Amino acid sequence: MLYKTDTRAFRGKWIDFIYDLQDRICKALEEEDGKARFIEDEWTRGEEGKGGGGRTRVIADGNVFEKGGVNTSVVYGKVTDTMRKQLQLEGDKWFACGLSLVIHPRNPYIPTTHANWRYFELYDVDGNVIDRWFGGGADLTPYYLFEEDAKHFHHTFKEAMEPFGNDLYPKYKQWCDTYFCNTHRDNEMRGIGGVFYDHLRVKDEEEAENLLGFQQANGNSFLQAYLPIVHKRKNIPYGDREIAWQEIRRGRYVEFNLIHDRGTLFGLKTNGRTESILMSLPPRARWAYNYQPEAGSEEAKLLQACLHPREWID
Repeated sequence: MLYKTDTRAFRGKWIDFIYDLQDRICKALEEEDGKARFIEDEWTRGEEGKGGGGRTRVIADGNVFEKGGVNTSVVYGKVTDTMRKQLQLEGDKWFACGLSLVIHPRNPYIPTTHANWRYFELYDVDGNVIDRWFGGGADLTPYYLFEEDAKHFHHTFKEAMEPFGNDLYPKYKQWCDTYFCNTHRDNEMRGIGGVFYDHLRVKDEEEAENLLGFQQANGNSFLQAYLPIVHKRKNIPYGDREIAWQEIRRGRYVEFNLIHDRGTLFGLKTNGRTESILMSLPPRARWAYNYQPEAGSEEAKLLQACLHPREWID
């Protein structure tokens, strides 16, 4: 499909939104932590055949957040042979803009969370837009299972999606369960899921505005979905046992990101900024050979919840 519409104004609205969302999320996380502050690293892609840049913001060694990043990028370049083969892109040039975040809390009773919202355009040799789509989502990776937290997280994004269609949350919840899965670990899920969607293609300008609103609604729901959980769990006492379990589960997180995650693979295949791409990895992780938690323990309860997808909303 060939788009005659000039998309520069549309791209501008999306870019403005993700920069504003980055500011709002970082401010709220700093306030919740009470100690650590985000440091910002602005970077550019200046090599031949690619351009743009981004704002990487990292928080570390806080009262609440051990490590986290909230990153934005506005990047573009030529479609390379590697991208055609690995990412199945057929075009001459591409543009991508989005926000990606990962938060690793200090207290094992607070879950790790990940979210991203992105927009992509593909062009022919004459600069015409031949494809454009949105993708994104948010998911929760607890170390100890509190069912009320899982229900709150899922319900928040369900409410954000319902004005755009009652069928969207169930569909994108299932997509998330399927996607965030370590298939090399007998289909063990990374966490308790959330929502995930990709390649929501734009057919006309009316649909473009609708999808833009959908993305904004999801992005604006993140703090409401996550911060109440953080606030509720951040003062629960913990010790060496909980830290060891947290590190083992973080090992599974690392495995998924390096083996399966499309965003990580896209960044590396497009010669993205490695420091920003690997920001998602936790500061500590461990791999214990064939570790099995004690039967009936809280650790076993979490693992059981991650073996098979569950419905968290009645």
